[in-house]
Amino acid sequence: MDRLIYSENPEPVTGEEHMRRKTWRSKMPFRSFPQKETSRTTVRKNAYRLSAEEVSQWAQSLDNLLNSKYGLTAFRLFMKSEHCEEIIEFWMACEKFQKIKSRSKLRSKAKRIYEKFIREGSPKEVNLDYRTKETVDQCLMLPTQTSFIAAQNKAYHLMEHNSYPRFLESELYCRLCELAKRE
Repeated sequence: MDRLIYSENPEPVTGEEHMRRKTWRSKMPFRSFPQKETSRTTVRKNAYRLSAEEVSQWAQSLDNLLNSKYGLTAFRLFMKSEHCEEIIEFWMACEKFQKIKSRSKLRSKAKRIYEKFIREGSPKEVNLDYRTKETVDQCLMLPTQTSFIAAQNKAYHLMEHNSYPRFLESELYCRLCELAKRE
């Protein structure tokens, strides 16, 4: 590139080479995209089909929704559309936190969760009451896998009584139900 900018006499480019440089398909990232749909690409697209039974189970309980990989994804999309994704992100961070075994990792992850979701004015502050925040503050002195249980339960309660019923009434969920019935 420097040669083209600073050179007084750049090397001439033939018409064919010029066209090859301009063609987006010749660029490396696009070489792997299929040019047309083949039976191989069709199989890859439809490798997993959402069943009507799975989608209907999401309506039975929030636990069923959160324990389904695709249900969790759909719920996160819905929460994002409602501008309250911090609640589900906090809940998920707490789930991962409970699986940590190392004490040093517990301390560092607890601090990151606190800074991101609980601290006053944090970027994704979750709406928690004063008593729950105090409980978390006390638990952070010596963090354990259960340090965020009270706050996580509050977040779950918020989702169960606010976001989850709205999700079940949402256009997204209705469309997923329709798509699953067609399969």
